[in-house]
Amino acid sequence: MKRILVANRGEIACRVIRAAKKLGLEAVAVYSDADAEAMHVEMADASVHIGPPAATESYLRQDAILAAAQETGADAIHPGYGFMAENADFARAVMDAGLIWVGPRPETIEAMGDKQRARDLAKKAGVPVARGSDRLLPGKLDGLEQMAETVGYPLLVKAAAGGGGIGMRRVDSPETLRKTVEATQSMAERSFGDGSVYLERFIPKARHIEIQVFGFGDGRAVHLFERDCSLQRRFQKIIEESPAPGFSSEAVAGMAEAARALAASQNYTGAGTVEYVADAETGEYFFLEMNTRIQVEHPVTEMVTGCDLVGLQLRLAAGEEFYDTLSAVSHNGAAVECRLYAENPAKNFLPSPGTLDTFDLPDDIPGIRVDAGVRVGDAITPYYDPMIAKIIAWGEDRATAIERLRSALETTRIEGPKTNRDFLIAVLGDPEFKAGAIWTGFVEERRKSLIG
Repeated sequence: MKRILVANRGEIACRVIRAAKKLGLEAVAVYSDADAEAMHVEMADASVHIGPPAATESYLRQDAILAAAQETGADAIHPGYGFMAENADFARAVMDAGLIWVGPRPETIEAMGDKQRARDLAKKAGVPVARGSDRLLPGKLDGLEQMAETVGYPLLVKAAAGGGGIGMRRVDSPETLRKTVEATQSMAERSFGDGSVYLERFIPKARHIEIQVFGFGDGRAVHLFERDCSLQRRFQKIIEESPAPGFSSEAVAGMAEAARALAASQNYTGAGTVEYVADAETGEYFFLEMNTRIQVEHPVTEMVTGCDLVGLQLRLAAGEEFYDTLSAVSHNGAAVECRLYAENPAKNFLPSPGTLDTFDLPDDIPGIRVDAGVRVGDAITPYYDPMIAKIIAWGEDRATAIERLRSALETTRIEGPKTNRDFLIAVLGDPEFKAGAIWTGFVEERRKSLIG
């Protein structure tokens, strides 16, 4: 493996290119009209134009990306996250073209992409699973009310093919059940091409804990500890950290071993994440889903383990053997990551496209890492996710990491689009957050004090 094509854009494309070059590999970028002068294009050894700004006409075009790989003589394709990272058909097409797919097997992507099938596989692997219903197909809702009573209210209606909070709606009483199920089925059909849904127990005061796993494709797998992703808004993550504050070591160890066992049972290949929802009041935890790709928040794990997860993905794809080394990795200190977005918190976090007239990042604070895919003068366009950068802080303990991250944000200067910088500073300075009293409804509960 000598040359890798990165089927993505923005900060994750830059991240993969850096990892590839560190290993002596050449990197190929693909770009749309909107990204012709983007940072990832400048960093790559070669680049290929693949279409107009709309993702459906560029970054989601399998034919254009495969043609770009063949045109540039790429040996492998890394999908990053988002776009086609969890598209089994694309993974299969890459392999059928004689290229190396940097990720799990297409069959694994399909199995875990179907959230209800993933629940069944998790059960078989011994992973705790919350009460749920059978699959509900569009137009076939016989027994719906009885299923809901068995699951219990409040409950969630979830798209079987969904993920990342998309296709998830809460129901508090029988009166709104059928209407919500039908609406979710319709949305799921439009979004995923699969209108099937299922019901699952809703935990009112929940924590969101995930375990980083890495598999070797032959039944061997390791876990690389936990990340707490409980700071969210509308099921979308804002701040992630490790270790999980206030969570017992016994519970974390149980989640980690169950996640490792699930990955091993699937002969999982490469980096993946097993996500849990935990009851903040009782400490119970249940399988949520498995993401068959690198996560946005992977730098948190890298900071506390010293591992280069993207580099490990590439090394495994190249045929290297490092199981013994990886299984001996330990957890060191604490890390906290925040996502800096071009958005307006005062207007319900509405995206705020614009040109970065000023973009000064911290460069003199110890333990700080910045992953960005834009520079001063670049535009945050309305076509893609409005993330500007991820800022990650490491410290000997959680308090030190939080203070370093807050200092880094305070010294960050951005002019042009509105950003969530001040909101993030407010969260990090909140007494309840600093005490570790976090849960998925934290932002909504304290919205007024955090946003003003």
